[in-house]
Amino acid sequence: MIESNQLSINRQCDLLGVSRSTYYYKPIHESEYNLILMQEIDRLYLDNPAFGSRLMTASLLQKGFQVNRKRISRLMKLMGIEAIYP
Repeated sequence: MIESNQLSINRQCDLLGVSRSTYYYKPIHESEYNLILMQEIDRLYLDNPAFGSRLMTASLLQKGFQVNRKRISRLMKLMGIEAIYP
């Protein structure tokens, strides 16, 4: 039974304006392979800051990584990296 000085989870979420599913959400961590890719993206970006997701993907494919452009684009966005254009 709930004591009078405690609010239910439902009431707390209502007061904060968030859904109950947000309260119970457990974030999923990046996979080990994605972390390796992110390290390699970082190295490539330091050498070539003008590389966008397309050139970054091509470079990673040449190095033997199994990637597609959408994945690289998502990881670059997650890392806060975007191409520097002249």
